[in-house]
Amino acid sequence: MNSKVIVLSDDTTGAVVNVSENNPDYGYIRVSQVRTVVDDNGFLRRKQITALMPALVADLQEMKLFANQQLDGKIVVEESLEPFNTKAPQRDLKVAGETGIVCTLGGLPIYRRTKFTFDSNASDISVRHDNIEELRNAYAAQNNTQSAIAPNQDFSIKG
Repeated sequence: MNSKVIVLSDDTTGAVVNVSENNPDYGYIRVSQVRTVVDDNGFLRRKQITALMPALVADLQEMKLFANQQLDGKIVVEESLEPFNTKAPQRDLKVAGETGIVCTLGGLPIYRRTKFTFDSNASDISVRHDNIEELRNAYAAQNNTQSAIAPNQDFSIKG
């Protein structure tokens, strides 16, 4: 059902180990996995999920990982009502699609992150949002805007 976790390289540099801009002693490796997920409406779909593996650059280099290498383990999704990063909590806000609306529970924002684990039995931790009506209205407004687009006058199926 789920693919193996794959090591990704940077699109620009081709590097697997990425060095932190804030501290050259630290870095990360990006990984990806295609997972079978079921959304809040019960709809099953395949979805690519990515995560970062942060560590000391020396430790990351010592692992000698390469692009497209398969790893045992999985990427898990963790959601919480407490921020994962107290210095930049907005970084992990759970946002509903392209609406820009933050998912909430009882008026509190939901925080979401992905992380790699070698434990293939690890489970996702979900917090179900309750601002459903706000999101339905936003999606309806998006659909109305998209359906209001006029057809191109230059296009014709007449022969």
